[in-house]
Amino acid sequence: MKISVSVGSAYYNGENWDDIVRYVQVADRLGLDSVWSAEAWGMEAVSSLGYLAAVTEQIQLGSGIMQISARTPAMTAMTALSMAQISGDRFRLGLGVSGPQVVEGLHGDAFAHPLGRLREYIDIVRLALNGERLVYDGRHYVLPRPGGEGKALKSSIRPRPDLPIYLATLGPKSLELTGELADGWLGTSFIPEHGDVLLDPIRAGAAAAGRTLDDIDIQINAQITVSDDVDALIARARPGMAFTLGGMGSATTNFYNAAYARAGYEDVCRDVQRLWVEGDKAGAAAAVPEELVLAAYPIGTESMVRERVRALAAAGVKCLRLAPQGKTASDQIAHLEMAVDLIASATAG
Repeated sequence: MKISVSVGSAYYNGENWDDIVRYVQVADRLGLDSVWSAEAWGMEAVSSLGYLAAVTEQIQLGSGIMQISARTPAMTAMTALSMAQISGDRFRLGLGVSGPQVVEGLHGDAFAHPLGRLREYIDIVRLALNGERLVYDGRHYVLPRPGGEGKALKSSIRPRPDLPIYLATLGPKSLELTGELADGWLGTSFIPEHGDVLLDPIRAGAAAAGRTLDDIDIQINAQITVSDDVDALIARARPGMAFTLGGMGSATTNFYNAAYARAGYEDVCRDVQRLWVEGDKAGAAAAVPEELVLAAYPIGTESMVRERVRALAAAGVKCLRLAPQGKTASDQIAHLEMAVDLIASATAG
């Protein structure tokens, strides 16, 4: 089982950046697979990776994710090629459509035809990574601009046709697209006992492209937390799950809520979202059942967490993605080392 780490969040403002750098440097020394930088409405995804490229040696650097509505496909390709150039080809390009709250509320773009836009976006990025001139005639993107004075261009940076593209997707059709076009999946809302709800569409997309699930790096968020006080861990996790089900997106478009609903928690998802939208955040958290928390999160005693890690591996997960936990840098590093050892012991042999 590979292990990666993620840094940043929707609310991360960079105030403890030195601690984050130390955390990633330890991950680098431990030989972990990759570090992924989040992007929502706080820090953007790439600047931090450029800094981390200069202070690490071997860890792969991934955007987790760059929102396609925030950049043109050409700019994203230029950024990916630039990051590959300065990092010694350690960059992985993570892309996603985000959701209406960010796309429309922050960037002022219409959240329309996200799947079609994502497919065309990847097509154009691949053209640039392959070193080709950007000539494209799609429904959502046309290059060069019709009737304009510009000619088709290609990047002056050395092509990287094998630069990995990862997608953060959750809807059935977008998961199929992941299987068809992507090198990896940045997954979430994953319950191993119901993993096929999310993995079957990826398998179908891969099969349509002449590939299998073995060709795709399946990564899942795994916020490992160990304590003998399981009730306290569940209580601490409930507000986060309530935010995921009720606040991640809009009242009508919440991909995380829909994914958990397809895994068999439809009634819970509906009730929690209703309470959240009504403004009753405490009630929404209280409505999150213990069963869902323990199924979705690898938390609990050491034996409980080992069981969840084994279940994730058995379901087809290839890489677990950790995030800093603790108030100080020392606490975060200690947690990382503990989690790495626990995952290794759970998956040994």
